[in-house]
Amino acid sequence: MPFRPEKRVERVKQQTAVPQDPAEFSIKTIILPLLAIIVGMIMVILDSTVVNVAIPNLVQYFETDLKTIQWTVTGYTLALSAVIPLAGWLTDRFGAKRVFLFTIAMFTLGSVLCSIAQSPEQLIIYRIIQGLGGGMVAPIGMAMVFRLAPPERRGSIMGMLGIPMLLAPALGPVLSGWFIESLSWHWIFLINLPIGIAAFILCIKFLPDTDRGRTPALDLLGMILAPIAFSMLAYGVSEGGTSWTSATTLTGVIVGGVALILFVIVELRHQNPLLELRVFKSSDFTRGIILAWVSQVALFGAMILIPLYLQQIKGYTALETGLILLPQALASGVGMPLGGRLFDKIGARPLAFVGLGIISGALFILSSITAETGLGLIILSLVMMGLGMGFSMMPLNTHVLNAAPRKLVGRVTPLTAAAQQVVVSFAVAGLTGFLTSHIASNTAGATDATGVVNGLVAGFNDTFFLAACIALFGCLLSLILRKPKRMEEDSLQTGEQPDPAMMMGH
Repeated sequence: MPFRPEKRVERVKQQTAVPQDPAEFSIKTIILPLLAIIVGMIMVILDSTVVNVAIPNLVQYFETDLKTIQWTVTGYTLALSAVIPLAGWLTDRFGAKRVFLFTIAMFTLGSVLCSIAQSPEQLIIYRIIQGLGGGMVAPIGMAMVFRLAPPERRGSIMGMLGIPMLLAPALGPVLSGWFIESLSWHWIFLINLPIGIAAFILCIKFLPDTDRGRTPALDLLGMILAPIAFSMLAYGVSEGGTSWTSATTLTGVIVGGVALILFVIVELRHQNPLLELRVFKSSDFTRGIILAWVSQVALFGAMILIPLYLQQIKGYTALETGLILLPQALASGVGMPLGGRLFDKIGARPLAFVGLGIISGALFILSSITAETGLGLIILSLVMMGLGMGFSMMPLNTHVLNAAPRKLVGRVTPLTAAAQQVVVSFAVAGLTGFLTSHIASNTAGATDATGVVNGLVAGFNDTFFLAACIALFGCLLSLILRKPKRMEEDSLQTGEQPDPAMMMGH
């Protein structure tokens, strides 16, 4: 019987047809599962920023040094980087819902243990438990939302998911500062207990069990090499913020780099790899992911610089700094759903161009500020950055997932999340190192306090200017994006039939 692609498309449409309005149906179908995923994700993302503010208090409470307490952040990051690549295989093996529930439970348990830690060593171990649980929450959550979302509403729904991803990092310092000043550091971890319980209950009740679980071939070498590669690279580049020539930095980068090269070779030769690197054969995916990396370097690097500037130059407390950063979070909360709606109509290219253009403009403004610059201009820059992030971040992420074959989405989200962890570590370490070196050179000849302050400001100006140039490069790079082919076309080319239930969010 001859192959009739038009018949197959018609048959799929008949199977997926519903009697009511598709827009109404999709919202009713996805709103409660989306809420369950958002509650779980916001808890993990929030925790990534609250500890940084509490580090001085932890040093004092445990009567130890900064280097020891810093391992509460480093250990968490390493655990996070190590388990992200395993998310796709575990989802295939046990089902997305089961693994998501397990990670939420493990993260909540780690949080409670952190709140009762009696020594720095205990706190570090419990933070690692937190990281092992939290590492897989974001990639699995994004993959589930992407699969549940009807294609015609995917941008809008992914935009809703992006709101907590931008709000949580901004709210973290505010909550942390308030807990530390009003209660104690224990509450920055203990607050995760009620949130974790709520997320667990919501997930049990509302998350559809779309994955029944299958037994993929075990990529043993990949499972060994991936955690080594990504965790050591993240560690090496994070240590680079202090010194790029230190033994710890070189060890992390060399060991991670060698492991990464071996991992790539193994994955390209394995029939069922841990991370599907063959997706880079799609030019649409490759263009999107490279642009996402460039934007992440500018965005996350700048997000580290701004609190440092507010506290070191302007003299604000941690709580005041968090409150000043709130307009950025609110602006991103406005821009994110708007960007998602526009993505469904016009695609990622114009949104990425406009969003990164706004971000570069904000960073150019920050590159010219002085110690006397008023708070109004700084808040204007923060609002611009928030809007730019809202317009560009989730449209780019959705574009990347759209460019991947649908059956590989569960393997692509861990790939993008693991790469982002390394890219963000590189951005923070690189820009922090650049800031440190330029502050040193600008303050070298200072003879009084005014000269030192001017040198500090000049160092921040140079670093903001570099971040602005990176964002501007991303803005220009966005012009090479193109809209990926529709899912039905890809299915016909590969000879595979789309899953009707997955297309309609069942």
